[in-house]
Amino acid sequence: MSFQPQRWSPPSATPRARETHSTPPMPAPRLLPLPGVGPEDVVVAADGRVIAGVAEGPVFAVDPVDGKVDKITDTGGRPLGLHANPDGSLLICDFERGLLRLDKPHGTLEVLVDEIDGQRLSFASNVVEDVDGTIYFSASTSRYSLDEYVGDILEGSRTGRLFRRTPDGTVETLLDGLKFANGVVLAPDRSCVLVAETAGYRVTRCWLTGPKAGTSDHLVENLPGFPDNMGLGSDGLVWVTLATPRNPLLDRLLPLPGILRRLVWAIPQSLQPKPDKTAWVQAYDFEGVLVHDLQREGDDYAMVTGVAEQDGTVYLGSLIERSIGVIARPE
Repeated sequence: MSFQPQRWSPPSATPRARETHSTPPMPAPRLLPLPGVGPEDVVVAADGRVIAGVAEGPVFAVDPVDGKVDKITDTGGRPLGLHANPDGSLLICDFERGLLRLDKPHGTLEVLVDEIDGQRLSFASNVVEDVDGTIYFSASTSRYSLDEYVGDILEGSRTGRLFRRTPDGTVETLLDGLKFANGVVLAPDRSCVLVAETAGYRVTRCWLTGPKAGTSDHLVENLPGFPDNMGLGSDGLVWVTLATPRNPLLDRLLPLPGILRRLVWAIPQSLQPKPDKTAWVQAYDFEGVLVHDLQREGDDYAMVTGVAEQDGTVYLGSLIERSIGVIARPE
């Protein structure tokens, strides 16, 4: 596959992008160990257990009190974004297999979507389900694998998409041309669905009802880091993970001729710039107002890509760690 860089002039990073911790810093997380690497997303099930999928395919439910781990299924692929339903069923975005549904813990795993418009669904990323059975889910890129996701950010392929699956199984594209589509949140009043654009440093809003129905704008732009998965908290806020801070070199390269990024991508992966290690989540209201900003140096837990808030407790997932992090939401 040829590298096809697209030029883009990102907004100038705010001073917050250069800070390594919030004020006050995020408290040190309590860790719930897992028998696997990379709980990329986390959700809270109806029974109070925290669910996460790891590399190689297992999906675990973890008791947040005693840390007991229960393997509830194995996708046989690479589970990413999750959505837990009140009836105990679980939606799973699997990088290799598409959009899946587990009917109950240890139950039957069903493929809901693995092809769209005659093309294989690649890089299914995050998902949410409405009470009427309508499902909204994202696909990050049609050009790169999970192991090569940095290539898509360098290239700026803009092949991310947001989909809607109706209860009868029909799938339609709500938004395309997204800069690495990621986390998905449905507004409680169903007026809009939000999708994080990791490579665009923003959260995009797709209006579903009202005078703006069928249009899109942005809930928040010019984020100080790369947004990944998101979650609707029990506090009514949109919790957003920032996997790593903005990279000044990348921001300088994006508007320039693509040959420079092609050279960066051509060098061995071991020599390419690495994401700065941090643990960072923010929470916004549905007007785009920042309510919580929690960051700490990534010495003991880093690259937070999943977040779930439940009754004042915030659960963290990570693409690289072997545990789920737990912190208290500040008052």
